[in-house]
Parts: sequence; C-alpha cells; structure tokens
Amino acid sequence: MFILDTKIKNHKKKILKTSLIYLVLSLSAIIINYVYGLFGHGVHSSYMTWMFLYPLLGGAILYLLIFLLVPDIARIVEYRMFYNIYNSGIATLTIGSLLKGIFDIAGTSSVYIAVFYAIGELFVAVGLVMLLILAVNLKKSQA
Repeated sequence: MFILDTKIKNHKKKILKTSLIYLVLSLSAIIINYVYGLFGHGVHSSYMTWMFLYPLLGGAILYLLIFLLVPDIARIVEYRMFYNIYNSGIATLTIGSLLKGIFDIAGTSSVYIAVFYAIGELFVAVGLVMLLILAVNLKKSQA
C-alpha cells in the first residue's frame, strides 16, 4: 500500500511540476519580448507581446485545473501520449508567435507561419480531446 501511495504522490507532483515549468516559460517569454523590444528600434509586435499567454493559459492554468479536478489521471498509461501531443502544440504555437513577432518587427512575412498555427492548433485540439476521453474513462472506472 505504501509503494502505491508514493507512486500516486509522484504523479501529482509531476502535474504540479509541469505547471511550474509553464509559469517559468511564460516569464521567459515576457523577458524575451522585453529584451527584443530594446533592440527593435521602437517597433513592437502584438504577436511577440502576447506570446506568453500560450504557456500561461494553455500550460500552467490547464495543468493546475488538471491537478485540482482529476489529479489521478497522470497514472493512466495513455496520459503520456496526451502530455506529449498537447505540450508539442503549445510549444509550436509559442514559437510560431515568436517568429511572427520577429518577422513583423523586421518588416517581412512568411507563409510558413500559418503552418505553425495550424499544426499547433491541431496538436492542442487532439490533446484536449484525448484529455477529455481519459478523464471520462477515469471517472467511469472510479464509479
């Protein structure tokens, strides 16, 4: 019983650790925007200014909600697939926003930015659907 209890606590710690990492990434995005703005000759981009919202809302807040609502979900084997797909989506959206901001400040554009957003949104959507399915299955198995 003690070993099982330890494993459950470790899964809960992983969820909180992921949320903390996303908070650090949000802060890093704010710092990147600030530093890049210092060298941007007074030109700013809303894409770069608001890129911190992807890791904050999509990462830290979501994982805090997971911790509060379904903390046992991390012990399901399929959780790792959700974790990888969803985090890849958030990373893709954040990097796409960074690149779009850099291109806006430089005064150029690229057709590939739309690909970043499409793939990022697809990964996030697939990840959220997987999370919903996992949460429903977990609640059914506990009932």
